[in-house]
Amino acid sequence: MTDTPNAMPLYPTWPDILLRLLLTMLAGAIIGLNRGTRGEAAGLRTTILVALAASVAMIQANILLPIGGRTSDSFGVMDLMRLPLGILTGVGFIGAGAIFRRRDLVAGVTTAATLWVITVIGLCFGGGQLELGIIATALATFTLWALKWIDLRLPREQRGMLAIRDRPDGPGVFELPGIAARYGCRAYFHRQDREPGNGEPRVWFEIAWKRAEIAGPPLDLLERIEKQYVMASFEVTTDTRH
Repeated sequence: MTDTPNAMPLYPTWPDILLRLLLTMLAGAIIGLNRGTRGEAAGLRTTILVALAASVAMIQANILLPIGGRTSDSFGVMDLMRLPLGILTGVGFIGAGAIFRRRDLVAGVTTAATLWVITVIGLCFGGGQLELGIIATALATFTLWALKWIDLRLPREQRGMLAIRDRPDGPGVFELPGIAARYGCRAYFHRQDREPGNGEPRVWFEIAWKRAEIAGPPLDLLERIEKQYVMASFEVTTDTRH
């Protein structure tokens, strides 16, 4: 086996190992800053530790590479690739823990994907593919930082839950879909119940609209609803955290 830019050296030196670890921590820090500044659960330290675990596992596989395979007096085979595969499996559990769902709201998917990509980047650096790891870090950073600006300005389908009080002397609540349509929104009847405490009747509608995320909820429609009805609550149910 000969040393090539895309192959692990049979006998890595300590300067080589330290360089891999340093680049791994740097990549984890760069990507972790994005999640940390957005207040995500998996922030700076988490991404560094995940990348470091993947890198160390790959470095260990590299060190054991000369003794891999099966000796003539052994029935067992040393499969060194089980180390990085085990790391990827473990990160799958961590990523699943970063995703949560509350009713129709699903959050944390981007954080889970970030942990996945930083693991692969750590494997690249740990295996000695420094150029590939640097390119992957640059692309991941571009995706998380630069494409976020574009993502915020793309029109997307968003939803919210609106509760209004149904009063006998007020306007009919089922006129709301027609009002919402005039503002480019859609209103769907969801349920009817009574408000805790005072027992006043409430009617719930699901409001759907398609606007850029940076524009926020349809404030013009909400202002019109407040003038015509008694609005009990409004909650955006679309995940706006990435």
